[in-house]
Amino acid sequence: MPSNPPPATRSKGRRRLALGALVTALFGQLLTGPAVAAPATDTPSPGRMAWEPCASPSGEGGFECATLEVPVDWKRPRGATIDLALTRHPATDPERRIGSLLINPGGPGGSGVGFAFSAPDAFSPELLERFDIVGFDPRGVGLSNPVLCDEDRVSAQAALLYPDSAASFAALREANRALGENCRDLTGPLVGHMDTASVIRDMEAIRVGLGEKRISYYGVSYGTGIGQQYAERYPHRVRAMTLDSNMDHSLDRWAYQKTETVAMEESYGQFADWCARTPSCALHDRDARALFDSLYRRADAGELVLPGEPPYTVTPQDIQGLAFGYMYDPFTWFRFAEELAQLDAADPAAARSLKARGEPTEFAYLPVMCQDYDFDVPSYATLARFERQLARLAPVTRLSSLAWTDLTGCQDWPTEVTNPPHRLRVDGTPPILVTNSRYDVATPHSWGSNAARQIGREAVFLTYDGVGHGDYWLSPCARDAIDTYLITLKAPRKGTHCPAVWPTGPSAQRQTPGDGLVNPLPELVGTGARR
Repeated sequence: MPSNPPPATRSKGRRRLALGALVTALFGQLLTGPAVAAPATDTPSPGRMAWEPCASPSGEGGFECATLEVPVDWKRPRGATIDLALTRHPATDPERRIGSLLINPGGPGGSGVGFAFSAPDAFSPELLERFDIVGFDPRGVGLSNPVLCDEDRVSAQAALLYPDSAASFAALREANRALGENCRDLTGPLVGHMDTASVIRDMEAIRVGLGEKRISYYGVSYGTGIGQQYAERYPHRVRAMTLDSNMDHSLDRWAYQKTETVAMEESYGQFADWCARTPSCALHDRDARALFDSLYRRADAGELVLPGEPPYTVTPQDIQGLAFGYMYDPFTWFRFAEELAQLDAADPAAARSLKARGEPTEFAYLPVMCQDYDFDVPSYATLARFERQLARLAPVTRLSSLAWTDLTGCQDWPTEVTNPPHRLRVDGTPPILVTNSRYDVATPHSWGSNAARQIGREAVFLTYDGVGHGDYWLSPCARDAIDTYLITLKAPRKGTHCPAVWPTGPSAQRQTPGDGLVNPLPELVGTGARR
């Protein structure tokens, strides 16, 4: 798709496929049998899950794996079922174990199983000591009956996500419907039950299966949407909850576009300012805002052609998508500056980078987003008006490629909006820690502050004053606050701010600032998922 995850994931589509194959092998007979079982005779009453030892894809042991049967349609609990795949990393200090910490890495489409396998490198020793870290692949994702779609139809749809006329808008709508119907043909009825409201019912079944009276939860990105709605429906089942880099499920189609576009413009502005004050940035002596505008205009005129066999003609969407991906993590900015310089010089290396983008695999993203948000617009004229208004709000970057393709990708999608946007109604939970970066290109700061306002007195809002997505791995200050809260239930003061952390030199590893933890999100939320 034109808007991709962070740049480090561009060449990782094949690695993600390999990871999936390895994890499937690890589960072995736990996952044999048909993807959708025959209708159950009785209403499911989840019991304790049968955990079996398993090793991570890297060969590291100390993990346990299980499956849990849930209905495809929670309104028909005696109907067809699927198996959810789960992995847990048991607490390393069993005598001081607090309980289970459920985790979700976002997406939609990120693997919670993979997230749990990454726990020893991604989470602090303190969390690992006190909690069983439990990850599950949400319905339609990874090992939980993945949504499958024909790659040719995915590619055909992706090529139409930026319509420029009524005719191309009509072609997009037709391609969206054909893709959605193809996904349903290849996957089955689950495609019509991918909404987050169904996922939180699954999560409650997992709580019961774990034997926990209350659960602790850490969700990042789209995982915050799962947490928000779980707290809304099951407030008395929450022990502690951290929502990191928040969704805002109350937004209409225009507010969604506006807030995402402003976040993109502001984030790129932070990159430009950082480059101007950082001598080792490849664009230190140039105006990075003016350079982006120049590249965009050259691409829009068809004049930005990179040498090669065959030559590669850069599109405006290439420029926007490239910039969007690099805003996830400032510690990739040295490479981003080099790539912009290569594009400007028509260096063949830039063509190799752009051509590596977007290998479609499993496809859970739109089936979730198009059932959680009402993005339909009545005509191309409305879409074109949105585009003009967004360009005025963001004169450099013009729009958010993620938000735009969410909007266009859901036009005429052939499933209902089964979990429509609404303001959160949370009452009766313990304090909930809500965190957001001040400059987050995927889940804007305004989304986090708005979610906290909707949650109300139960919410404690913390702002990381830097750039990026996933505060736990960007800010030692935020990470300490999250760890302390999850372990002790002591939340920081409302309105707490953590200082920005800026890159001072290029790094080939995606370690977090300060303590060597590895940010797992680029590996986990890759192709088929964008938050």
